[in-house]
This record gives sequence, structure tokens and C-alpha cells, in this order.
Amino acid sequence: MSEAPAPLTRLGERPDFGYLLREFYELYRRSSAGGSARIRTHQRTVREAISRVIAADPEILDRVPEHKPVCAHLPRAMDKGMTAPLSGVVRAVVNVMPDLSWLYGYDKLPAGLGRKFAYAEIAGPHGPVTSHEVILGLVLFAPKCTYPAHAHEGLTESYYILSGAVSENDTGVASVGSLIFNPPGHLHRITVDDREPALLSYAWVGDPQDLAGQKMAFTRPRTPRQTRG
Repeated sequence: MSEAPAPLTRLGERPDFGYLLREFYELYRRSSAGGSARIRTHQRTVREAISRVIAADPEILDRVPEHKPVCAHLPRAMDKGMTAPLSGVVRAVVNVMPDLSWLYGYDKLPAGLGRKFAYAEIAGPHGPVTSHEVILGLVLFAPKCTYPAHAHEGLTESYYILSGAVSENDTGVASVGSLIFNPPGHLHRITVDDREPALLSYAWVGDPQDLAGQKMAFTRPRTPRQTRG
């Protein structure tokens, strides 16, 4: 006789994931919106979605942990984050680290980028914490990484800097505790400090079909049309 399948694990049985979701909730509750009504609305949308995820006690999808070359920078990023203002989030991440899969999310990467970045989803359609209304995760960048221009159609995105420093579209420098906000369709490019890696948490909100079917693709630079002489 074959063995009965193991019962599904739910969020209530995995307190480390529950604590991490609560840290994300507090992040979006306590941090400043800088006077922006649009960002304030986004923060409320994210934390309300997180509350519903916790209340629903969703399934935990056990994924095979994966690592990418950029994970060699993860200990340094975590060490720096432990002494930074958002250390509570970083400490909660440490406790689920063995269960995370670091991925690329693109069918094709520009040369060299595969050694300088990866992301790990924490909550979303692909788990580990199952959600169809919010995606939460982490992005790790190596020093001197340039993450090419891209946009997310139908999704509102925000990043909090947990460790390191980055610049988006060369318009300023975001350091630990800063929030970067990208409305749907906003084209953005990220560059990273020369000496230190950067660890960012992110949240995506949008319609469930947009969250589940988001296609990751970089924007190709346009070349001038050649004119016939």
C-alpha cells in the first residue's frame, strides 16, 4: 500500500513565516509616506492585503531551495542589515532563509547580470506563502550592479532598502529605510553602490490575474531608424 500524502502545511504551523509577514505589515504601517497621498494609499493597500493573507491561514508551498552566484554577497548584506534601522525585518528573514529559492524571473538575462542579482518570493502565487492579491519578496544586488530599465504593467511596486544603497533612474540615492515607489508602467533602472551589496524588500499589488501572469522582461533600447538616401 502506498503511503498517504503528507498533510498540507499552513501558515499557522510555520510561525517564522508568520512573524516575517507581520514585520512586513509593520514596515508598511510605521514608515513615512513623505506627505504623498498616493504612497500612503499604497502602504495601506499592502498592509490590508497582508492582514487578509495572515487571516486566511494559507498553504505553505515547500519549494526546493535554490541559490544564485549573487548569494555569495548575502552574508555581508545581512550583517549590515542587522545593525540598520530595519533590522527587525532582516532578523525575521534570517529565520526563513533555508526555505527560500533565489531566482532570476527572466528567460534571458543581459551578459553578466546573472552574477549580480536574484530575487526570492516570500508570499505570492508561487509561494512559499500562497497569496493571489499581494506579492512580497526580497531582491539582492551585488556591488556595482546595474539592473536594466523595466516596467510592470498593471502592478504597483514598492521597495524598502534593508541594506546598502541604490539609485533609481539616477534621480537620487536611496539608503537603508528609504522607500522607492513605482506606479504601474513606470520605467525604472536601478544602480547599486560601488562597495556594498544591497538587499531590498518589495511588494507588488494589483489584480490577481496581473500578479499571476506578470511577464518579466527588460526594455530594449530603441535605435534610430535608418533613412534611405
